[in-house]
Amino acid sequence: MDGINIDIEQTVKKSSAEYYALTALVKETTEVFHKEIPGSQVTFDVPWSPECIDGRCYNYTGIADSCDFLFVMSYDEQSPLWSNCIAGANAPYKQTLLGYYQYIHMGIHPKKLVMGVPWFGYDYICSNLHKDHVCFFAKNVFPGALCNNVIRQTPYRIIMRLEKTSASGILWDEEQKAPFLEYKDSNGAFHQLWFDNAKSISLKAAYGKERGLRGIGMWNANCLDYSANTAAQQQREAMWKALKGTKFMQEPDVNSDNSE
Repeated sequence: MDGINIDIEQTVKKSSAEYYALTALVKETTEVFHKEIPGSQVTFDVPWSPECIDGRCYNYTGIADSCDFLFVMSYDEQSPLWSNCIAGANAPYKQTLLGYYQYIHMGIHPKKLVMGVPWFGYDYICSNLHKDHVCFFAKNVFPGALCNNVIRQTPYRIIMRLEKTSASGILWDEEQKAPFLEYKDSNGAFHQLWFDNAKSISLKAAYGKERGLRGIGMWNANCLDYSANTAAQQQREAMWKALKGTKFMQEPDVNSDNSE
């Protein structure tokens, strides 16, 4: 192997025993991999913001110092917004950028951050869909939850199939800088499906390059349609181009005097 990626997403309280143990685990793993496999990389997945998202109050600066870089999962960003029970973008533009500002502001070097973008979206069943494209979904479905967060994650290839039969076609929200579409299922229920496409990803990639981030990646590559279909080919080429078309300049490693 050429390295390992650590993706631990359970709740950790700040300054708890787990808080320090997790940082120590990342440091030990990095030291062993670098020793046993020279040139290998140890990376750690973090939420879109360091502000204790979903109870993940990790030692982000300590973990960043202990590994090669952080993969920022700039998706699944709706949890703090579900209090109003209105469907919205998986990764709103301004909110996504706020997360990187927070990581950098706390002292993490931009070259320690890789932007992760979603190749999937969220399919909401609307309890009420307004003509101005506001989709309200069910409240108080589960104890302790203001909104029904049983919402389907939908890969990009499925979204593109739904677009062909949707009444709305692909719409664009300028405030969130994200596409969405609306359709009616076989039971007569209205859906609103928010996702990222080449346009929204390119905007975020341009910010990442301008801000000096290390690079960009996605979750996950299997979300695209890799069939020989002409439309599928055009769609996947556009999505890959949104990532690969932005050249992130490699600079000297922030942990050493050697150039990468």
